[in-house]
Amino acid sequence: MIIKIPPNIAITIFYLSFSLGSGTTTGQESLTLDEVNGWFETLSNWGRWGDNDQMGTVNHITTETRIASAGLVETGVSVSMAHEVLTEEAADNGNPYDHRMTSVGSSPGPWSGDFLGVSYHGYAHSHLDALCHRFQFGTMYNGYSEDEVTAEGCAQLAITSFANGIFGRGIIMDFPRLRGVEWLENGTAITTEWLDEWEEEYGITIGKGDVVLIRTGRWSRRESVGPWDLSQDSAGLHASAVAWFKERDIAIIGSDSALDVRPSGVPNFPQPVHALVLVALGMPILDNLDLKAVAEEAYLHERVEFLFTTAPLRVNGGTGSPLNPIATF
Repeated sequence: MIIKIPPNIAITIFYLSFSLGSGTTTGQESLTLDEVNGWFETLSNWGRWGDNDQMGTVNHITTETRIASAGLVETGVSVSMAHEVLTEEAADNGNPYDHRMTSVGSSPGPWSGDFLGVSYHGYAHSHLDALCHRFQFGTMYNGYSEDEVTAEGCAQLAITSFANGIFGRGIIMDFPRLRGVEWLENGTAITTEWLDEWEEEYGITIGKGDVVLIRTGRWSRRESVGPWDLSQDSAGLHASAVAWFKERDIAIIGSDSALDVRPSGVPNFPQPVHALVLVALGMPILDNLDLKAVAEEAYLHERVEFLFTTAPLRVNGGTGSPLNPIATF
């Protein structure tokens, strides 16, 4: 079943003003629920690429942008942007990877083998969210009903929409480096002012078809102080920043956590950024990446742009996929 609404062609961009001091949002008074709910209409991409569209903002990646992105490779240095798989249960990892050997060196051989399984959504494992991962008001991106997701999987907007892979210009926005710290403290909200400041500092304009990666320093903090419950407390994007990325027509957004600042600053809405990005914009999200190595490589290369490549597992009806994105300079 498909539910459609007329596309809202006129887009209103909301920019809210916040202090650049600590950038922290600790209360629930910053935004109202009605304001955020209204953005599902004013920021909507529904119908932009047709009533049957399955790819959302990945449509911004074209033959031309791929060819241009290939030209970013100068030194050939590549780094992984996935975190090593976590097999131990922790405060941020309620569903560890199940990795066990099925045959080893002392078996009759001559092969070794292993088993790997995971419930990957959450705050631990590097993965890509498909557009069927989130509903709002009973619908997914482009007006597809939540009833399209059944025990058999996602009949619409599944991860297989991106089975041919993602190939584009990657941008690393390293906010700890911008602020001169090892990591952003929990509760720090990255607002539109931060985004504008970053562009001015690095002299680069984020644009159409880009894959934008937000580094908060989450993994550096974890290494220093240990795991914690990111669902309750983490640095990340403020809901007001979604309009900034919509205006620039980026293709995909990702971070080293789960994108949203926690607490969100919106009453009774713990993850407004996730919901707006997936449902209104139709933009897949890269969660729990490890962006320290790419940030260091960007510093060494004196540029924050690179060739971004990745591909999800080809799971029919899948709500997402673990993956290992690569940055090549």
